[in-house]
Amino acid sequence: MDIDETSEQEDQELFEHHRFVVDKGQSPLRIDKWLMNHLQNASRSKIQHAAEAESILVNEKAVKSNYKVRPGDTISIVMAHPPRDTEVYPENIPLNILHEDSEVVVVNKESGMVVHPGHGNYTGTLVNALVYHFQNLPSQKEHGIRPGLVHRIDKNTSGLLVIAKTELAMQMLAKEFFDHTIERTYQALVWGDFKEDEGTITGHIGRSLKDRTMMEVFPDGQYGKEAISHYKVIERFGYVTLIECKLETGRTHQIRAHFKYLKHPLFNDATYGGDKILKGTTFTKYKQFIENCFRILPRQALHAKSLGFIHPSTKKKVVFESDLPDDFLELLEKWRAYSANKEL
Repeated sequence: MDIDETSEQEDQELFEHHRFVVDKGQSPLRIDKWLMNHLQNASRSKIQHAAEAESILVNEKAVKSNYKVRPGDTISIVMAHPPRDTEVYPENIPLNILHEDSEVVVVNKESGMVVHPGHGNYTGTLVNALVYHFQNLPSQKEHGIRPGLVHRIDKNTSGLLVIAKTELAMQMLAKEFFDHTIERTYQALVWGDFKEDEGTITGHIGRSLKDRTMMEVFPDGQYGKEAISHYKVIERFGYVTLIECKLETGRTHQIRAHFKYLKHPLFNDATYGGDKILKGTTFTKYKQFIENCFRILPRQALHAKSLGFIHPSTKKKVVFESDLPDDFLELLEKWRAYSANKEL
């Protein structure tokens, strides 16, 4: 056998991802319907596509989606790549720890770091760092393998996270988040100016019906979950505004979705349309200025600045603050200089 034949065989190797043996009392049932009841997050269309690709085997032979399972059948789901190892491996990634005691750790996360492993980000995450630096962290099993985590912030958002070190701390902090008693303050640079100095944004937030990577505000409340954000203006730059935002609820992408809904997307937020010139002049120098700003802060301008909660052991309120990161500060200085001199 020559090298080319060996490579071709390796390319065609299939790996078993799931294996089931049908119960003795099973009545005849289409395999696509049967698998929907036995596979998590599997739609009927995905199962049918897998059957078309000959990835569903019964007793070692590929079957169509209309095959009817029988008692004792051995069903395998095979794919061209090996199953992903779900173990979270420790990685020696430096952490900016603001506070640590026997119950909690407060971390100032850098932008660009994913909080927990997921599709496309199985290493280099905050969780990989946590399991390296801390032993025996608790985990909410119903939410998957997320040692110590009771909340999260987006990959490209910087700022504060609290990590539970014990089961008691995890339960108590999770209850605080559930009751909306955790105090979280964010700072964001958003497009446009505001007539008022402060306000409240309401409207249910749910997965967009048009783009599943985005969250959307549904003001009539018929879809999604209740979301409430309070904001106040900190500094005005004419075409953009620095705001402080306090969350009453903690929905995915809440600030980003709420301010897009207000037609004030976060500056350089590519997902929610803030990575374009939305306010300002048509001058070429201004366009160059904005492009330079985008280069300084190549992400959404959002920072989780403060975090307050009742400490699990002392039962006293604690509040932690973090400074804006250097890229955010540099961006603000650039806008201050621009608003002081509009000859650009």
